[in-house]
Amino acid sequence: MATNPPLPNPRTDPDGSAVIRVLSYNIRSMRDDTDALARIITACAPDLVLIQEAPRFFRWRKKLARLAAASGQVLLSGGAPAAGPALLCSLRATVERTEDVLLPLSPGHHRRGFSTAVVRFGGARLGVLSCHLSLQKDERYEQSGLLLDRLAALDVPHAVAGGDLNERPAGRTFRRLGTGLQDCWATAPWGTEFTSTPADPHQRIDAIFATKGIEVLGCGVPLGHPGVTEPDLRAATDHLPVLAALRVPAA
Repeated sequence: MATNPPLPNPRTDPDGSAVIRVLSYNIRSMRDDTDALARIITACAPDLVLIQEAPRFFRWRKKLARLAAASGQVLLSGGAPAAGPALLCSLRATVERTEDVLLPLSPGHHRRGFSTAVVRFGGARLGVLSCHLSLQKDERYEQSGLLLDRLAALDVPHAVAGGDLNERPAGRTFRRLGTGLQDCWATAPWGTEFTSTPADPHQRIDAIFATKGIEVLGCGVPLGHPGVTEPDLRAATDHLPVLAALRVPAA
């Protein structure tokens, strides 16, 4: 169950810094219980939702928009143009720009991409990236370098990245990201750790990372968080979500 105290609520402080909630979630193309999925997102009250395996084919945009509306969010970027990753945001966010990036395609492998944006909360300016890395270890490691390069190219003082890494923390890709960025769960563990599978949580392959200047207030699977139930977590998709509370300094 989630640890005490609970995650802080989103707010903007007098100095312009912002406390935000970031949710990362592999939603398996919305092939499962979408009502349960929307209930979980709503209960987490995120400012940003980093999605993996968003719908990519017939009426993909309408499906994502329906999920956003049902969970108090708006569609920011991604989906088909990013080959699966997507971003949702609350109305609290002021959007500066978005960009969907397709990664080099290896023969015989799935196309991968990043969904990215630059947003502001109060005086805090933040780069955001959602990813779903390769199942193949060498390609996955190469994509982690492209991820770090893309965050740097956003040219913002602070950034957050999250997604389905398809790798555990001991792997070299996970360790590479955790060296250049803060692994939010390792920095301030909260809730529970393992993200796969909902029926038998035994491994952490989904994560949220933040640049060094961001203060991590808590991060983990929101099991026991008010409004998040185990039946909904099992019904919504084949991954568990990761929720982080972050304090982002004013620019």
